[in-house]
Amino acid sequence: MISRKFKLVTLLLTLAIALVGCNSESDEASKDKEGVSEGNKKYKDEINIAVTAQPPTLDSAMTVSQVALDIAGNVYETLYTLNKDYEPTPMLAESVDISEDGKTYSFKLREGITFHNGKEMTSEDVVASMNRWLEKSSRAKSLLANAKFEADGAYTVNLNLESPTSDVLIVMASQSNFPAIMPKEIIDSAPAEGVSEYIGTGPFKFEEWKQDQYIHLVKNEDYKPVDSEPSGFAGKKEAFVNDVFYHFVTDHSTRIAGIQTGEYDISDSIPTESYEQLNAMDNVKVYTFVGGTLTLFFNTNEGVLADVKMRQAVNTALNMDEILLASFVNKDLYTLDPGYMNPNAVQWASDAGKEVYNQADLEKAKTLLKEAGYNGEEITLLTTGDYAEMSTATTVVQEQLRQLGMNVKIDNFDFPTFLETKNDWTKWDIFITSNGYQLTPPQLLAVNPEWAGLNDPKVKELLSSIRQAQSQDESTAKWDELQGYLYESLSSTAIGQYKSILATTDKLEGFEVFEAPIIWNTKVIE
Repeated sequence: MISRKFKLVTLLLTLAIALVGCNSESDEASKDKEGVSEGNKKYKDEINIAVTAQPPTLDSAMTVSQVALDIAGNVYETLYTLNKDYEPTPMLAESVDISEDGKTYSFKLREGITFHNGKEMTSEDVVASMNRWLEKSSRAKSLLANAKFEADGAYTVNLNLESPTSDVLIVMASQSNFPAIMPKEIIDSAPAEGVSEYIGTGPFKFEEWKQDQYIHLVKNEDYKPVDSEPSGFAGKKEAFVNDVFYHFVTDHSTRIAGIQTGEYDISDSIPTESYEQLNAMDNVKVYTFVGGTLTLFFNTNEGVLADVKMRQAVNTALNMDEILLASFVNKDLYTLDPGYMNPNAVQWASDAGKEVYNQADLEKAKTLLKEAGYNGEEITLLTTGDYAEMSTATTVVQEQLRQLGMNVKIDNFDFPTFLETKNDWTKWDIFITSNGYQLTPPQLLAVNPEWAGLNDPKVKELLSSIRQAQSQDESTAKWDELQGYLYESLSSTAIGQYKSILATTDKLEGFEVFEAPIIWNTKVIE
């Protein structure tokens, strides 16, 4: 949002401000203990946001947790980010030059950018940050294997690739596992489990993490914005509040009540059963935006479902419409679709595998289960109650598999424990997650070996073909082939597409949603 000069409320206030220099070209605000004033409006000094789960970390390279990445995106910035058209756009980099062979990317850094600890950002910080990202991020390890960043003077860094690929900047700009730039000394002293001192260059600084209660961010008074129109995560960022609180509110009714009373300015992850109720309220705004794919993952490494015939039996029994309706309640909020990618992304929208998607054929499934030799072994469904759609979908799948004749139990944990448990293949057979859309197929969790233990040479081969394709038509055809193979091998299955819901009070100005709630450039009217 472009800055506007604040109007003065009274002549007395005008004179007072004049005495301290109201001729400045920058925005000025009269402050009192309650907030700031502009014209006849008074604005709050803080934003209160209710989120559904406590993040496992704010170390963006170490997590795919959406709530973690949403919060961390205010503290950290990246070399390139996404504009509203999902185009990679410079943020901490000024520009990039790409060599003729496509194997070297030379990034010119913005000068005079300081971290929250006052240190100037230089190439040594960027190289340390980016090489750590290449090492720690599951997506970076998979998509940019054997790549390396090197310094070339104080304000230039070079990325050297093993082989040219078409999606380097998109991978770097994507929100999931985003490559946060932080001071070199923070990285050098970080333990294996991730950084715990959160220092970036963003418009807000990390202040406090009170376990099981909130994360508190404060305004970065020394922030230097990009001089361009705001667009998605790109462009000019301004912090109009001094304090931001992300409250961990796992109870959905409490988050909704907080929006109604004004205790919270923004409430994330609104359950679908509350969609119509909130839409009818005068003092509440409801946002629906492209969410992602509700996806079921099979354990292909250990246990009963390591046998593809067993997975085929389960997949044949699944009634996707029943699962989606229970999880999202309103048919306006989901779509039956076998695709893993955003259906609005023309290049990647695919219905490959539709012949085995949503069969809901219990009798056929029972025959397949018998042929596979199932003998009453216990099937463990892993879930988290912190995300209603995930736990509800899991409960429906449990009932469908019981009708199939399987012995099924659910292990339900908080979200951080869920993420930790899924990495132990001895502890689960199926889990369901709501996965946000990715910009390219190689970024999907469904093809990431570290997400659910997928280890399939054909998947790796097809991913490489997509990234090295010489034309869009060729890469599209390879993705069709890969999605079809995912349904053939059944390491996972898309349940369907969903929309996300977010609610705010009607007191916000400049607020936008793009992949996540954007709180910079946002004001809150008292």
